[in-house]
Amino acid sequence: MGFAGKRIWIIGASAGIGAALARAFATKGARLILSARDEAMLAALAGECGGAQVLPLDLALPETLEGAVAALRRSEPLDAVICTAALYEPSRVAGIDPGKAAEMVRVNLLGTIEVARLCPPLLRDGGQLVLFGSVAGWVGLPGGQPYSATKAAVNNLAESLAAELAPRVDVRLVCPGFVRSRLTEKNRFAMPAIISSEEAASQVLRGLRGRRFEIHFPRRFTLAVKLLRLLPHALVQRLVRRLG
Repeated sequence: MGFAGKRIWIIGASAGIGAALARAFATKGARLILSARDEAMLAALAGECGGAQVLPLDLALPETLEGAVAALRRSEPLDAVICTAALYEPSRVAGIDPGKAAEMVRVNLLGTIEVARLCPPLLRDGGQLVLFGSVAGWVGLPGGQPYSATKAAVNNLAESLAAELAPRVDVRLVCPGFVRSRLTEKNRFAMPAIISSEEAASQVLRGLRGRRFEIHFPRRFTLAVKLLRLLPHALVQRLVRRLG
């Protein structure tokens, strides 16, 4: 898939990978619609991206997504919808703040489900629906809850959608490792193989041009985690307990 002239809607575009993706697509000549909660940040980003359309919304408020979808339904079909929006608060299970946990579930999981429910009719035949899961959803690690649990659910959701929506919609799942952003700034541990948001965006574009359902990076880290998942459960548990 080339990106010149393509209409691409990025949900969660105001910062991090979403903003880096917007800049990367803009350099390829894509026509962008940018959504997130912060309208001022979106407006500034749109100025960097050739006057992209700004469509503020909050995935915690389903009616705002419904309004955005209704507005886009009146225009030409989209070539891709990319949902990067997520909240993150590292915590062990015993220390979870119930309010923050509920907000993460509301945005990361229920918000993504609403994107998956409402957005496919906006896509042209063969258009891409791109959901962001995470390597954090592959293996349960100490301190990752409840973010990791929501991302494990998104990983599973994308697999189901790929079967349900084929062949009209090309569903893709993006599973990043550690990426420098305002979310990972909250971590208080060494993050192996961490990369910049710009490098992450480059990896996503490369993956969307290809045919693989799951786009994961950096591979020197993600392949090691995939190998970990193949080990016997008892051995995996011994290994991850050491991380705690």
